[in-house]
Amino acid sequence: MARSGLYKSDVKRARDALIVLGKHPSLDAVRIELGNTGSKTTIHKYLKELEAEDGDLAGRKTSISEALHDFVERLAAQLQDESRAKVDAVQAQSAETERQYAEKLEAAGQQVAALTRHLHDAETRLREETQSHHETQERLQKESIARHTAEQQVVDFKERLLENQHHSRSLEEKHQHAREALDHYRTSVKEQREQDARRHEQQVQQLQAEIRTLQQSLVVKQEEATRLNQEGVRLVADLTHTKQGLYDRDGQLRQLQQKLDTAHALEERCRMLASQLGGKVVQADHMKAQLAVATQQVHGLQVELAAVQAKLEAQRTVAAEFREHLEQMRQVTPASTAPKQDVNVSGEPTSGG
Repeated sequence: MARSGLYKSDVKRARDALIVLGKHPSLDAVRIELGNTGSKTTIHKYLKELEAEDGDLAGRKTSISEALHDFVERLAAQLQDESRAKVDAVQAQSAETERQYAEKLEAAGQQVAALTRHLHDAETRLREETQSHHETQERLQKESIARHTAEQQVVDFKERLLENQHHSRSLEEKHQHAREALDHYRTSVKEQREQDARRHEQQVQQLQAEIRTLQQSLVVKQEEATRLNQEGVRLVADLTHTKQGLYDRDGQLRQLQQKLDTAHALEERCRMLASQLGGKVVQADHMKAQLAVATQQVHGLQVELAAVQAKLEAQRTVAAEFREHLEQMRQVTPASTAPKQDVNVSGEPTSGG
């Protein structure tokens, strides 16, 4: 792992570690011990400074207590780095798990919102279709009333036509009776003409006046009959127009019935959408339950993280106690009386020379 900066203490620890291992603290060996990081110029400068501080100690090696102290510090630092790496990995995994479940929950929320909007649109269309259905029923009721009124008018027109036809036949019968009476009167006048010429002539004049009156009445009646016939023709035309209107209204009624069937189909589709929305809500509840389980897992990971941190703290305490113990050992053993010893790779003292 690359370092952000190289310090003199780092170079000193690397050099002391090489001395403990029985290796010569050369420039390349120190740089390898530092993890192949740092400038050779900087390492060389720090080595020169350390040699200047220690004097001409090219062949001297670190005492056992300092080597152990440095080794414990490096071991504790490595343990702390490993623990921190594990904690970071656990935290990263927990954060990734939380992000994934948050994305799933957000997707489910968006899907529920979309279904809710779709249901709202369906309900709006259903209300519009219901309103249109009510309006169609009202128009249908009005058309039914108008149709019933038209049928009643047709019945009235038929009755008036029958009455006119009956009146026309009555006039024709009266005209026939009058003609028959005239013929009979003419015959009577012809038989009585020789017996009473003057009286017959007077009666003839009177009868002629009556005939003129009857003829005039007959002309009036004929005109009335003609007018009644014309009115009957007009009534027949009105009846035909009324029938055509009834046929048109029947077509409109059929169109209205088709719209009503379409409204029923839309209502059935809205019920299906409502059922599908219920299934989506159940699915969202299931995802919420999964999110609760994931939250419990995150809580477990946090508990495990706390345990790791406690363990790390205990290791730090042990390292501090060990360091304190080494310090006490160093203070108990005076440096002036302690013999200079070298340490080989196995950690056993060797005679200097």
